Amino acid sequence: MPNPGLQHSTQATNLADILERVLDKGIVIAGDISISLVGVELLSIKIRLLIASVDKAAEIGINWWENDPLLSSRANQLETENQILRERLARLEERLLPAPEDDPAPAPKRRIVKGS
Repeated sequence: MPNPGLQHSTQATNLADILERVLDKGIVIAGDISISLVGVELLSIKIRLLIASVDKAAEIGINWWENDPLLSSRANQLETENQILRERLARLEERLLPAPEDDPAPAPKRRIVKGS
C-alpha cells in the first residue's frame, strides 16, 4: 500500500515546479464576454490576466506597482515631492499673476454711430 504522505510530497514538488515555470515564463489569460439582446449589445466585459514573477513582469514593461503609493515607499516619496512642487508652483503663480481685484477689467469700448 503506497504511503499517502510520500505521494503528497511528490504532488507538492510537482506543483512547485509548475508554479516556478509559470512565474518564470509568464502566462496570459484573455477573454471577452458579451451579452446581447436582439442584436443590441447590453454588456461587454474584457478580461485580461497576466501571471508572472515581478522580475518577468518588469522585463516585459509592466511595473505599475512601482508608482502605487500603497505598494511602494518610492511612490510615497514621489507623491510628497509632487505635492511640495505643486505648492511652490502655486506660490510662484501668485507672485507673478496680478490678483483679479488689482487688475480691473477695461471698460467696454463704446461705438458712436451718427444718424443720417
